[in-house]
Amino acid sequence: MKFQNPTVLLFILSVLSISVSWATSATADFDGFLQCLTKHPHSAHPIQETIYTRQNASFQSVLVLHINNRRFSTPTTTKPLAIIAAKNESHVQATVVCAKRHGLQIKIRSGGHDFEGLSYTSDVPFVILDMFNLKSVDVNLAQKRAWVMSGATLGEVYYAIAAKTKVYGFPAGICPTVGAGGHFGGGGYGFMMRKYGLSVDNIVDAKIVTVKGALLDRKSMGEDLFWAIRGGGGASFGVILSWKLKLVPVPAKVTVFNVTRTIEEGVTNLVYKWQTVAPKLPKELFLRAMPQVKNIDTKGKKTVAVSFLGHFLGKSDKVVALLSERFPELGLQRKNCHEVSWVESTVFWADNPIGTPINVLLNKPTEPETFYKGKSDYVKKPLPKPVFESIWKKMIEIENIWLDWNPYGGRMSEISVSATPYPHRAGNLFFALYYSSWYDEGIETTNKYLGLIRELYEMMTPYVSKNPREAFQNYRDLDIGANQDSQTNFETAKLYGKKYFKGNFDRLVRVKTKVDPHNFFKHKQSIPTL
Repeated sequence: MKFQNPTVLLFILSVLSISVSWATSATADFDGFLQCLTKHPHSAHPIQETIYTRQNASFQSVLVLHINNRRFSTPTTTKPLAIIAAKNESHVQATVVCAKRHGLQIKIRSGGHDFEGLSYTSDVPFVILDMFNLKSVDVNLAQKRAWVMSGATLGEVYYAIAAKTKVYGFPAGICPTVGAGGHFGGGGYGFMMRKYGLSVDNIVDAKIVTVKGALLDRKSMGEDLFWAIRGGGGASFGVILSWKLKLVPVPAKVTVFNVTRTIEEGVTNLVYKWQTVAPKLPKELFLRAMPQVKNIDTKGKKTVAVSFLGHFLGKSDKVVALLSERFPELGLQRKNCHEVSWVESTVFWADNPIGTPINVLLNKPTEPETFYKGKSDYVKKPLPKPVFESIWKKMIEIENIWLDWNPYGGRMSEISVSATPYPHRAGNLFFALYYSSWYDEGIETTNKYLGLIRELYEMMTPYVSKNPREAFQNYRDLDIGANQDSQTNFETAKLYGKKYFKGNFDRLVRVKTKVDPHNFFKHKQSIPTL
């Protein structure tokens, strides 16, 4: 085989050279890392039981067990040198200390739902610190508190709370397979946020392993670090082992409903009014609008149907009367409503039929199902009707897309922008998620949908938040700015940092510089040091 172009030949040789040097240095560092792990003092479980190297027969199955996005489970996706499935705090401490000593990056994975795969991929030699064995949920009903380890899923959290009480719950997300560690670290929102705020607004303590391997709680870590990890992305500061939640009161019965209308049924007028009504409703009512593309007939004609999904902390008669007065166009009737326990409402929000047993909350996938891309926006002024019509047109073009529009107001407008790193509080009508997913493999298909969702996002530019255009860190988006895994450029970090955290970014940088001055804990969108 001959290469006519010397430039191409030099490029290929350079890539091969980089690959060989990566592997050589990785092997040397990796051997030292493994030896270090076994020498570190451990309690109960020998750490050897938790180590999965590439030579281990279970390596691939453990790797994909908590990969949620097939975009990052391809033959070309970089793989870790090993996975450390820690079973106790000493395993976590050893992994941090030994990885730092031997020049390996660690990626901390709870549920693997990072939209951009940052918890389990890297451009440099790395190991995954997998938290899925650290999943205990200890509910203390007398104190109205619960200690939750970062490897627990939201479904496991809800199930454990419901096993102890029918009149307390916790405000968090709707996807039961999301890991608590990443969810809480980025803020955590859900269907009770208008009543109780975000997850991080109801977290009162935490335990973290620092870059030095020290195990600290709120008192010993100090208020600055405790502030930073509640919404600033815990993976920039250390490994959060567990979180102490403040449980919130809920009625013995709550009301849920789903009313769906299409373009042909006048949904444009409905959402136009929804955007100003929903943020002003009583705190007890959360009314999401979720547009999706639907088939009209068997000939391929499509429309957009918007589901108005409601969660009311009270009885159905009251919410029907309330919306008959405040939003009569929706046409909510008693027959649309279901009175269920709080934990049963979490099953409903996870897109299960009414009556599904609550143990469905404990189900977990064993491998990723779809490829997807998500983006987020905050809307502060009502969208004109023609904008909704343009959205419908673009959605029908994309086909494989749905949106979540989540109303603000209520408690979200009362909490200070600086109370936690999450700054998106008063002044927002609703928060938007754009989510495109597909099943077909291949880079051409992936690029097609990435391009289409970016076009929709670009189309929305004039109508959403500005200077900066705000984004939600839990819906990771590398399009808004990204560093390399090997280094964290401050100016690049400021691009995404200001969009995620606004004015709180500066305080996060100061905390990061203090607790991790050499920037050991880093990824493509981590907090930089000064």
